[in-house]
Amino acid sequence: MKISLEHISKRFQKHWIFKDINYSFAVPQAIAILGPNGCGKSTLLRIIAGMQAPSIGKVNFYNNDIAVPVNEVFSNVSFCAPGMEVVEELTLREFFDFHFSFKPTLPYLTTDDIIKLIGLKDAADKPIGDYSSGMKQRVKLAQAIFADTSILLLDEPCTNLDQQGIEQYREWIEQYGTDRLVIVASNDAREYFFCTEQLEIEKYK
Repeated sequence: MKISLEHISKRFQKHWIFKDINYSFAVPQAIAILGPNGCGKSTLLRIIAGMQAPSIGKVNFYNNDIAVPVNEVFSNVSFCAPGMEVVEELTLREFFDFHFSFKPTLPYLTTDDIIKLIGLKDAADKPIGDYSSGMKQRVKLAQAIFADTSILLLDEPCTNLDQQGIEQYREWIEQYGTDRLVIVASNDAREYFFCTEQLEIEKYK
């Protein structure tokens, strides 16, 4: 899968967040979107995901050089961001069963395997609403990283994680992030340690 950004610009009211970004991403690749807080990293990531429209420009998706409509991209993309919602009334097991019915797990992984991997076996049958912020972040990461998608988009993935959680994230990326397009929006090198390319958004002001 390939993503091509053509003259992507975004403004809020009269203020331009970024202008005229031209960039291509492809599988496999690991890229960090860098820049100070408020510069538009998260906005650009949502535009890449097809979740938000640019003010100017176009995002094109290709599979084997054949254009893919935006409404068909969903099954190829996993997304994780601190502000995203999970269904807190569901238990972890119920949430994963529901989520992975839309996006299957990576080969050879079951829901039970994933629950063990994220260290929440003892809390698997408790409502997610009762979880700490760090536990919820592990759930958000798991629904993205362990889904069988070719594109993985991560916005500040280590938010609310303690040192053990950060080490888990590192292990998951090293084991399950290969052979995918992974784009990380971050200011923390621990979150994009594996990225071989950087897109500095300040260059597009």
